[in-house]
Amino acid sequence: MFKRSPSLTEQIKSHIKEQIVNNEFEDGRIPSETEMANELGVSRTTIRDALSRLQIEGAIVRKQGAGTFVNEPILQIQSRLDEIWSYTNVLEAHGYTPTVQVIDVSEEPASATIADELGLAEGDKVLVIKKRFLEDDTPVILARNWLPASCVLESYEDIDFQVPIYDYLEACSQQRLNYYLSDIVPVSAKAEIAALLQVSSGTALLALEEVGYNENNEPILKAQSYFRDDLLRFRLIRRRT
Repeated sequence: MFKRSPSLTEQIKSHIKEQIVNNEFEDGRIPSETEMANELGVSRTTIRDALSRLQIEGAIVRKQGAGTFVNEPILQIQSRLDEIWSYTNVLEAHGYTPTVQVIDVSEEPASATIADELGLAEGDKVLVIKKRFLEDDTPVILARNWLPASCVLESYEDIDFQVPIYDYLEACSQQRLNYYLSDIVPVSAKAEIAALLQVSSGTALLALEEVGYNENNEPILKAQSYFRDDLLRFRLIRRRT
């Protein structure tokens, strides 16, 4: 049922979180570690570690003498900035029915900035993928990705990039995205971006500037994403330490 990569604990955590989101726990009560271990065919230690991670995230709460429960306010958070979600899932979580439009795929020489972020020499070839995510005919997200051309091991067509870029990387270049290092940046939409998102030039947008790393902490992906603030909002949990 479960594979060994990513870690078994992480898979169990994701499985339990999906159950939480789908409201599968009666009265919001999480079963005991023993019950869940027997149901999922894993050790109690794995269940305990998965629940500990969910508690740290705020998804569950432990009540002394009563048990473990779903943290109801967490259900108000459709998507989290500290997790890697596909943008189609993000839009679905916000009640949209999204479509993906691959605008352009091209090979270009890496600029000094892109080369530095991806550990390349300036002028090395990079594959540039530009996509829009739409609700009906309304664009909500614009994404641009840069991949080292040396990572692309197979021929490709534009349709191959309908999937999340990290799925493409894993399937076609045997590179697994492990994490992003992300900067959240407010931007004023320049003419090209404004036209693609169908907003006025100068409109305020939320942007993510990201570099993705593999399991060896090597940069394998540069990403820029622009979000229409009038159509999509993110919510965070901030805790006292």
